[in-house]
Amino acid sequence: MVIFLRILRIRIPFLVLLICLFIVNQDVHSQSMGKLRGLVTDSSSGESLAYANIFIKEINSGASTNEHGYYFFPALKANKYYTVTASYLGYKSKTEKVFIAPNKITIAGFKLTPVSVELQTIEKVGKKIVNRNETDLGLKRIAISSIKALPSGVETDVFRSLQYIPGVNFTADVSAKYYVRGGDNNQNLVLLNGAPVYNPFHALGLFSVIDPDMIKNIKFYKGGFTAEYGGRLSTVMDLITVDGNLNKYSGQASLSLLTAKAMVEGPIPHGSFAFTGRKSYSTKILKNFLNDKTIPFDFYDASFKLNYSNQNLIPGAKFILHYFTSNDKLNNKDLFKEDFFWQNNIFGFSWYEVYNIPLFSEMNISVSNFKGKVSPNLSNARTVNNKLQEITFKYKFNYLYDNKDELVGGLQVSSLNTNLLFENNNGLLSHIDGRGSNFVLFAKYKLLRFEQIGLDIGGRYNFTGISKNGANYFEPRISFTYRPFASISVKAAWGKYQQEVTTISDENEVVSLFEPYIIVPQYLKTPRATHYSLGLDIYLTEFWNVQSEVYYKTLSNITAINENKKFSGDPDLVSAKGESYGLELSSDISLGSFRLTTSYTLAYAYKTVDNWLYYPKYDSRHYFNFILETNLGKGWKASLTWVFKTGLPFTPTTGFYQKLLLNDFRGDWDIYSNYIPFSILGDKNIGRLPNYHRMDISLSKAVKLGFAKFFINASIINLYNRKNIFFFDRSTGKQVNMLPFLPTFSVKVKI
Repeated sequence: MVIFLRILRIRIPFLVLLICLFIVNQDVHSQSMGKLRGLVTDSSSGESLAYANIFIKEINSGASTNEHGYYFFPALKANKYYTVTASYLGYKSKTEKVFIAPNKITIAGFKLTPVSVELQTIEKVGKKIVNRNETDLGLKRIAISSIKALPSGVETDVFRSLQYIPGVNFTADVSAKYYVRGGDNNQNLVLLNGAPVYNPFHALGLFSVIDPDMIKNIKFYKGGFTAEYGGRLSTVMDLITVDGNLNKYSGQASLSLLTAKAMVEGPIPHGSFAFTGRKSYSTKILKNFLNDKTIPFDFYDASFKLNYSNQNLIPGAKFILHYFTSNDKLNNKDLFKEDFFWQNNIFGFSWYEVYNIPLFSEMNISVSNFKGKVSPNLSNARTVNNKLQEITFKYKFNYLYDNKDELVGGLQVSSLNTNLLFENNNGLLSHIDGRGSNFVLFAKYKLLRFEQIGLDIGGRYNFTGISKNGANYFEPRISFTYRPFASISVKAAWGKYQQEVTTISDENEVVSLFEPYIIVPQYLKTPRATHYSLGLDIYLTEFWNVQSEVYYKTLSNITAINENKKFSGDPDLVSAKGESYGLELSSDISLGSFRLTTSYTLAYAYKTVDNWLYYPKYDSRHYFNFILETNLGKGWKASLTWVFKTGLPFTPTTGFYQKLLLNDFRGDWDIYSNYIPFSILGDKNIGRLPNYHRMDISLSKAVKLGFAKFFINASIINLYNRKNIFFFDRSTGKQVNMLPFLPTFSVKVKI
């Protein structure tokens, strides 16, 4: 291991030299100036704290730590002391006097102590100063603590928490699949420690394979994401797992009505490790999601992360090995029912380094594998067999100038292999193989030297494409912020995006267990999108922040199933296009131990297939929700959520006809009893289901008994038992509803 690191170390200066060739107009170090850098961590575990606020009193300005917990001030007057305060929600703020030496980087780390009562006044003031010119339109940083505070259906889930973000929509209580600003679910990129995750869902898509206990940071871009991200048309969710406790060995275990899970973490020489695992043990609770039917699901997921940072070997370097796996099986004992199986396996290596100049670099190598299979047995289900492997190399650097500007650049090389065998609605088998690789250079310049203006301008250039038509395509991106007053900021973003992988997804399916992935076939153009957005942020008081955003998005060359395929030579997919636009409003009030978050979305989405314009299944005109959270003290916390949205589109039944079914040629034909009613459908998705609304509540208690801490949570889903319609069974006309009144319970012990 040491020999390997030393060999890599020899090559790093060469990479740094190449980077420096791109860094022009560097500021000459002055003997009267200095720099300040540091790492902010949790004092109890040593875990780095991403997006903590650092405020310097003497210059009345601040900065945020990055996703690795580092902060940096590139230009401070030297030979003097500064009052530096580090603060983070849920931790006791810490202030230190720091002396800045001339012509060097002064290191000042902060170890913050967790507190039981969340003090938010300093956080709000600091955030207003720190984010003065940040170009973050469309970006949401989600705290794991806020996810765990929400009422949980059966499992606390990262994806389900997105429903409270304006612009994000769900089609049913039984699915954690999310649709953002008129984009399909397959247009969402999910990254786990930099590695892509395909079909990241458990059990009919009820919740994600991502266990919140293993996650440290979440960045969610609902649109307008910048040049370092690519490969999808709509959104990016960037998840970073916990590093593990650097100070002591610890563990925790929890039990819900569906799963049992555990976590073990602790120190190793020059580093730490963390392991998490989750396994289903009973599926009885799923009856509430599946119209009182029991399905024999069996699933698990597990993650492992190893961190190594030996400052005597390579100062400023950190090495990470990580592994993730998930597995779902549905084995029916009845041969007349189909069986399902899907699995994820992800392995990755990361090298993050902080240099003695204002430069950060990160290298990631990952292998992501996905397998999915539908075995019809003797049922009427259709055969599906899908395999995918993606190997990715990514290198990124950040250089910070003395004037606060920042240069970001890098390259990404990916190789993707897909294999799919599937049967269409007419019983025809299709075998689709795909293989391709791409080479992408990305760069952006962040103009941050002015207190009132921020500009992020850059793009990605695809030298080669995974799909035939994906090469030689430039994806420009730009984000802008203007703050005319201390409490008001105007933001805008624009960008072009392309996606070279897609799924075979049938919009007519009420619930799809998994969507098989393929490379976009050669006979189709590469799907592309253009995002436009404009926003306004207003701090009405220290405790009250209001945000508004309007957006417009166009989608071209997106894929859809060819529902008119009749012969084996007909294409499986056809090109479609889409358009969406809307208005999003949100308000966040934090006062003492109370926090109230509300949001409203007005959205329009359209899709055109074979020159037929219709509303996609996730189009909802109005969407409103609120979250009330309170810390009751002495370990008690409570939350209440309410969601309202107008009805989703559906295709109505306009009539029936009787079809003679001849299923036994050996016996007598009974022309009176062998007629089966078949539906005559109206225009696609022309109807609207009734409005949806639901209230959930949660109460939790933290108790310390000796060396162990217990966390007890009780939730009630659909408090007033609203009968929200899921769908109508066309064969019987019966209304199938979503979740009923549902109490849930979980307990966690941590040592």
